[in-house]
Amino acid sequence: MPDKIHLTVATVIEKDSKFLMVKETKFGVQVINQPAGHVEPGEDILQAAMRETIEETGWEVAIRGFLGISTHFAEANGVTYYRLSFVAQAVRFDETAVIDSDIDEALWMSLDEIKANKASLRSTMVLDCIEDYRAQRIFPLEIFRNGL
Repeated sequence: MPDKIHLTVATVIEKDSKFLMVKETKFGVQVINQPAGHVEPGEDILQAAMRETIEETGWEVAIRGFLGISTHFAEANGVTYYRLSFVAQAVRFDETAVIDSDIDEALWMSLDEIKANKASLRSTMVLDCIEDYRAQRIFPLEIFRNGL
């Protein structure tokens, strides 16, 4: 059963009133998501969030706060996702970064554009964590104890 439980991270990055998002194709359908992905065995959670962001968008980021833990059961593959969402600040765009092959496009979207594409969001967690960010429900990073 452990292969049906996935620990993931995601980053909410706002710059010039737009959010950094990705379009990716999952199970034959293009969806919109924050930069997000799996935590690798032995990997620090904060490092995983920064790594996934650059791998999916080319943006180096600094993690500034923790938005919380969300869960989502994906009927398409029977996996329960445990998602740790973070607030990050865009630091630098790396034009030489190699973007993950499963990412169709990284783009900056306004909140209105994200809401207008609600049916295309990968899960309800996408908009939920943006709303948490906008409401300033942000926890300090000191809650994490890195033993790695």
